[in-house]
Amino acid sequence: MKQTPNTVMMMRPVRFGFNEQTAGSNAFQSAETSLSVDEIQERALAEFDAFVARLRAHGVKVMVVQDTPEPHTPDSIFPNNWISFHEDGRVVLYPMMADNRRQERRMDVFTQLQEEFGFRIQQIIDVTDNENQGEIVEGTGSIIFDYPHQLAYANRSDRTTEKLFFQICERLGFEGILFDALDKDGNTIYHTNVVMALGDKFAVICGDVIPTDQERELVFEKLRNSGHEIVTISYDQMIAFAGNMLQVENEKGETFLLMSQSSFDVLTATQKATLEKYTNLLPMNVNTIEQFGGGSVRCMVAGVHLPK
Repeated sequence: MKQTPNTVMMMRPVRFGFNEQTAGSNAFQSAETSLSVDEIQERALAEFDAFVARLRAHGVKVMVVQDTPEPHTPDSIFPNNWISFHEDGRVVLYPMMADNRRQERRMDVFTQLQEEFGFRIQQIIDVTDNENQGEIVEGTGSIIFDYPHQLAYANRSDRTTEKLFFQICERLGFEGILFDALDKDGNTIYHTNVVMALGDKFAVICGDVIPTDQERELVFEKLRNSGHEIVTISYDQMIAFAGNMLQVENEKGETFLLMSQSSFDVLTATQKATLEKYTNLLPMNVNTIEQFGGGSVRCMVAGVHLPK
């Protein structure tokens, strides 16, 4: 099983904006602005299109799904939270916490994946009914998969409940590693993919947010034992989305670490040099999306690991 997908799915926004329904659990969101609703959407769309163009220019395949004006889904630009694609042909549909995020799920993407890109889907695992019981796991926002070693990392939060996390891990055949991650106010961090990112031979993680020595050492030990060089980031770097990265590859087998320009700017020269031993760094300007959506580059892409 490979860690790096060579195709990603992205959702082109129509009515992107600050989501009131998610703000209570996402401290990364901010509504402060002098911009109008239309200006926010216009800027986010420009950032999205430039992102897609840059990926394609580097030979990474991108499946763009056009969002629709109705229903209004202000966070649809973050499809990795409701779906994941696996190398054995299985697809998982995940339960979401916010009502308007549950409406992001689009079954027509399966047709596009099969007819336009030639992917094969063997089974759809739908665990979305769990959201009615308050059991939430928001896709690869909640779970960081180490595909070659069949490990899955997650931090507890309102959007990542323990029982369902382990049920999903068992069903997919992954060993689950669950831990706490708290911000400076003692609140749980909403998604694991702002705390850590996993490449084929490296891991980026903010260990400072894991409050107990036991859990922190467990996570670091699992990362080291699976052959990853650990790049630790500070709390302030994490707030700038330096943990929100995804490694992808193109048809030539060249790999790229996708990150935002803001996260690239806060990395030290030493951190960049370590990462560049393994991959090419590819920053994207998504400032508007980061501010109002509270998510960054990794949240915007759903890696497609399906077989052809």
